[in-house]
Amino acid sequence: MRKSTSDSSKEPLIYFGDPDTTTEESEIKKTKWTSRMLFKTFPMRESRRATAQRKSHGPTAEEVTQWAQSLDNLLSCKYGIIALRLFMKSEHCEENMEFWLACEEFRKIRSRSKLRSRAKTIYEEFIRAESAKEINLDFHTKESLHQSLLIPTQSSFKAAQSRVYFLIEHNSYPRFLDSELYHQLCRIASGEQ
Repeated sequence: MRKSTSDSSKEPLIYFGDPDTTTEESEIKKTKWTSRMLFKTFPMRESRRATAQRKSHGPTAEEVTQWAQSLDNLLSCKYGIIALRLFMKSEHCEENMEFWLACEEFRKIRSRSKLRSRAKTIYEEFIRAESAKEINLDFHTKESLHQSLLIPTQSSFKAAQSRVYFLIEHNSYPRFLDSELYHQLCRIASGEQ
């Protein structure tokens, strides 16, 4: 475990040490579990002194700012999807995001046999009553999905995906923008941490 020194105290550190710390170590900000997950998911940006050939990882400050403009902006960025999934997992509603992503993949399938197989899998995982990841859909949407399993098309899950998008946009997305996770991402992306 790396110990903090006075010259390295300005570096962004996460300290996972013992609760019995020295005075110098206790000044290091201890993070919550969401911060730990965040730092494991988004590698720290390279320092400004790094060579120009090295690329930085993680979202840029501009990308993170654009996430607040619309859910579409957030979902069009791979880091935005990762961040929203982390947040939704912390709120125990990740099945909505997983369903939306499964529908996005489903729409790209061209093979009839793969469409049929994947449609059944998605139905069993997210739509069927009492499934482990059952999403909140009305009876009519569920019934039309059940009927579409006979001859699935790329748009079979379109209505259900739109409903889940609406739920994410009006419930999880606003809470994500108000969350400490999002604010911490903004600070990291702008280089404040």
